[in-house]
Amino acid sequence: MMNVSDNHPPGFDQGPSPSPFYWLSSADNDWQLIASALVGLQSVPGLIILYGSIVKKKWAVNSAFMALYAFATVLFFWVLLVHRLSFGDHFGPLLGRPAMAVPEEYLLKQQEVFLFPNATYVFFQFAFAAITVILLAGSLLGRMNFYAWMWFVPLWLTASYSVGAFTVWGGGFLAKRGVLDFAGGYVIHVSSGVAGFTAAYWVGPRISHDRQDFPPNNIINMLFGAGLLWMGWSGFNGGAQGSPNPVASLAILNTHLCTATSLFIWLTFDMLFYHKSSVIGAVQGMITGLVCITPAAGLVQPWAAMLMGLISGSVPWYTMMVLHRRIAFFQKVDDTLGAFHTHAVAGALGGLLAGLLAHPRLTKLVYVEEQYHHGLFYSFDGELGNGFKQLEDQILGAVFITVWNIVITTLICLVIRIFVPLRMDEEDLRIGDDAVHGEEAYALWGDGQKTRTYVRWSMSPVLPAFCRGSRGS
Repeated sequence: MMNVSDNHPPGFDQGPSPSPFYWLSSADNDWQLIASALVGLQSVPGLIILYGSIVKKKWAVNSAFMALYAFATVLFFWVLLVHRLSFGDHFGPLLGRPAMAVPEEYLLKQQEVFLFPNATYVFFQFAFAAITVILLAGSLLGRMNFYAWMWFVPLWLTASYSVGAFTVWGGGFLAKRGVLDFAGGYVIHVSSGVAGFTAAYWVGPRISHDRQDFPPNNIINMLFGAGLLWMGWSGFNGGAQGSPNPVASLAILNTHLCTATSLFIWLTFDMLFYHKSSVIGAVQGMITGLVCITPAAGLVQPWAAMLMGLISGSVPWYTMMVLHRRIAFFQKVDDTLGAFHTHAVAGALGGLLAGLLAHPRLTKLVYVEEQYHHGLFYSFDGELGNGFKQLEDQILGAVFITVWNIVITTLICLVIRIFVPLRMDEEDLRIGDDAVHGEEAYALWGDGQKTRTYVRWSMSPVLPAFCRGSRGS
């Protein structure tokens, strides 16, 4: 028999040999795997369905496929390099030391902070990284060259997302300052909204007809995708604690309170000013509520979560429905789904409100390090200096993530366009999915086939010759 005496932890010198995973909390591990699956379902199939349904019919396949491709590609590069850049040993104030997250000895080892293995943490954080890239794609639907997107995903993940994750969560300089970001308002939403808007500037707009006439092709399916996004957020914010403890429960309740309030406020503004109860508007209000509460979900009391919902349902509504139409620069940049407003604006609001409303007791439960302080609202009893410092740190975090994403996204786009156009050619833009992928979302046999691109069948010896020709032949 194999000698297992070396598996004894300190203090176990007598009796039967314990499990080598004596440190494991099965409850924590089970919850974290469930939370990871919920976050993953927000992307696949949640955002795939949402994107494929909210766009014009001719872009349904391309939009859904951009999300699917990003999800798969992020996982590949995440385990090979980016996870350790984001959460590895310190290599400087911006990044961890490069290394792979695939060796068994690393994956089965206890995570530094939580009572589950690194493998669980790697997958949980992958799901966060994947949805960030997919949210970014919402700004680029309906015109980005898919081959450029194939380059963009790993480059942006490596050069931009990793820096945001490490600086805020991995022990980088923003973490040392004490920036509060409970589950990703800055790391995920400000970065995706700003990077999406920046990339949209460099890619260029959709064709004029699509910008003026871009109706959803299936509103019921859109609501199904939105529902998966909303319910999946229980894992998004509830999993940030790494344990199914009372703070996680509060974070989940706050998430849904803020979201419901935000949806109601957005819908109210739509009805007051446009006299229509817009379904798309309700979904936008839902998203801004989810995003706004994320950096503060486990740090605020329920009344504060509802206040945040009121703000997230009104301020982004104003920036999207009023300012966007009045400012020429916003009009110039074609942000297809308004990700700048629903993610960058709402995420920044949530981060700043965390600096105002974070409750002292909850903040101490989540952050034990002394550099983290509660919100300014609770600092008028002799800790005003700490309250102002926390708000200053929240502003610093928002500014850094914004500037970094503008610069890095710009550089990535400029590099990619040296090798491949960022935007599809005009003919493909006019036709849509059939020109780009040779497939259509809602085509019966022989219906809507505008091109002859059947590459996937080109080697078949039994299909008619006309099915094997190249496009335009």
